[in-house]
Amino acid sequence: MEEFLPLVSEEELKEEICKTMRRLFDRGLISALGGNISARLPGSTEFWITPSGVFKGELEPEDLVKVDLSGRVIEGFLRPSIETPFHAKIYERRTDVNAVVHSHNPITTGLALAGIDIQPVTIEAAVVLRKVKVVPWAFPGTEVLARLVGEYIEGARALVLMNHGVIGVGSNLLEAEAIVETLEEVATAQFVALLFRKDIPRIPEEDMELIKRLYGV
Repeated sequence: MEEFLPLVSEEELKEEICKTMRRLFDRGLISALGGNISARLPGSTEFWITPSGVFKGELEPEDLVKVDLSGRVIEGFLRPSIETPFHAKIYERRTDVNAVVHSHNPITTGLALAGIDIQPVTIEAAVVLRKVKVVPWAFPGTEVLARLVGEYIEGARALVLMNHGVIGVGSNLLEAEAIVETLEEVATAQFVALLFRKDIPRIPEEDMELIKRLYGV
């Protein structure tokens, strides 16, 4: 039987992590020292993650750290992100996930602080995001936060961390990046609408069902 060959090498994966980080930094969704990204080859129990305390806008592949699902460092010289525990928990719970993006989307986070849920107000929200859950506050980098994320990530593509930021997951980096970007776009549209009216038009429920059937979401 032929051996399965991964779509990308680990070196290509590391390059893509850095490119994704720079794009999100340029969009203002990741700050100089805030936010983190990880990715793994399909089926792997080890993943590459961005380091802690390093300027996020200019990360290079050699800055990344490889860890296993227990958080043990396998390769790399820098300290892995303090959020490594919840990245590991996601990979442990979701075999379909190969990339995790944690960004600090300001408008999405602000809506959550105001007690406003992300609603299906655009087709992108309905197709890409599905149901966006809000994770209760837990101190960053703790096992408490990792446990909560592990519980809430079941069946979800996007999470909002109360007082903290957002998480997007995907089968690859592009998908996870698209989740956090779409989340902020939808939150921005919702925020603008709320400035002028309280009863924001949503996509009708019957059309939501049609979307689910058409797109398999």
